[in-house]
Amino acid sequence: MFDYETLKVMWWVLIGVLLIGFALTDGFDMGAMALMPFVGRTDNERRVAINTIAPHWDGNQVWFITAGGALFAAWPMVYAVAFSGLYWAMLLVLFALFCRPVGFDYRSKLENKTWRTAWDWALFVGGAAPALLFGVAFGNLFLGVPFHLDEFMRSSYEGSFFGLLHPFALLAGVVSLSMLSAHGGAWLMLRTDAQLHARSRIATRLCALIYLIAFAGAGVWLVSSITGLSLVSSLDTNAALNPLSKQVLADNHGWLANYSAYPLTRIAPILGLAGGLLALLGAQINRAGLAFLGSSLAIVGTICTAGFALFPFVFPSSLDLASSLTLWDAVSSHKTLGILFVVACVFVPLILGYTLWCYTRMWGRLGDKHIEANPHGLY
Repeated sequence: MFDYETLKVMWWVLIGVLLIGFALTDGFDMGAMALMPFVGRTDNERRVAINTIAPHWDGNQVWFITAGGALFAAWPMVYAVAFSGLYWAMLLVLFALFCRPVGFDYRSKLENKTWRTAWDWALFVGGAAPALLFGVAFGNLFLGVPFHLDEFMRSSYEGSFFGLLHPFALLAGVVSLSMLSAHGGAWLMLRTDAQLHARSRIATRLCALIYLIAFAGAGVWLVSSITGLSLVSSLDTNAALNPLSKQVLADNHGWLANYSAYPLTRIAPILGLAGGLLALLGAQINRAGLAFLGSSLAIVGTICTAGFALFPFVFPSSLDLASSLTLWDAVSSHKTLGILFVVACVFVPLILGYTLWCYTRMWGRLGDKHIEANPHGLY
């Protein structure tokens, strides 16, 4: 079995992979529903948009559940501090996600315009709100979260929900929302035709442009005005560590230290920008596959950009720098990480395999004729 230090790094990578998997799959679900009330003008068009993700949306959420479970098992302290301190924000995300299954199941039960319109906007909230709040959460990691640990490792959160809405965090939310909306728009381009396809193309182009501006703007803001953290004490990264035993300084200007120390990490922000440009180009020339590839690359590049900049911090504190949680000291035991790694080696490929199988079996464009031919068998 791998040594403790290697397992810590491997789980940092694996949780990143799970987050990317969630953003790539459930991301286009959320993005498509965030756009649905705007690109779908008729009831049939909105039903087409909904049914492009109907076979997959609940399966895609497996990535979200798996990432949450991995966070709980591999980084229990991060899970405890995040889910207790950010309780109201987490509840808001959860309540927004509730709109999705209920909206899908009940939206077409009645042939009533008011009823269906109300559920359309509920589905919009279920897609747009989590996409925005996930970005806000990442933005707050760069700013530091107002919590500290006492000598018994009990966390105390001294912020509020509205305190999380810092302008930089909101800009990070715009990055996330526009990125996933572009991804959802590219998905609708792939799966629809006629006017719905044309409007999805316009929406993809607009969202990709907003993403590029917001992503570049967030980078400039980060470099010019925000100072990150760095570890200045030597640690035995192959041992079980007390989070309060390390020394941390706020001297990492713009969170750029890792990009200077490891030049290859610069590929991540370049990939994010290149992906956004590719999505914009694909929408401009009406190449849906190219647009979807570009939005996928933008997602990978954006998440990797954040992860590489923060490394080895996973939950920085703005109140007590030593309380900041890192991948070295917020993890489970060596044995637990080893068992979890074996489980992940079995189940992550299994999830990936059946996900790909489902997409290959249920592929094709949808249009009004398909909806009209299946009035009761579809959402």
